[in-house]
Amino acid sequence: MSLTREEVEHIAALARLDLSAEEIERYQRQLSDILEYAARLQALDTSGVPPTASALALAPDLRADEARPGLPRERLLENAPAVTDAQFHVPPALGAATLPGADE
Repeated sequence: MSLTREEVEHIAALARLDLSAEEIERYQRQLSDILEYAARLQALDTSGVPPTASALALAPDLRADEARPGLPRERLLENAPAVTDAQFHVPPALGAATLPGADE
């Protein structure tokens, strides 16, 4: 299917594009090629292909989920910026003055 210059100008107007004559000619060729390819795809017999068919694998190859020992607590806390009672010390996200009812 080949698009006319007027059809391309109409499409450009719908998309609010201000195209030069050179661009209109180029897009006329490109859009016509796209429509021709779509027509070729529509001509293919896909009656034997289920609508949910995919060229991709259905499930990724994953390693077995096996339990293994974790790191010792001392090793985990080595890079912590602050530690209190063998736990990560995290400063409060909200100050007491910003909490509702704190000024009562």
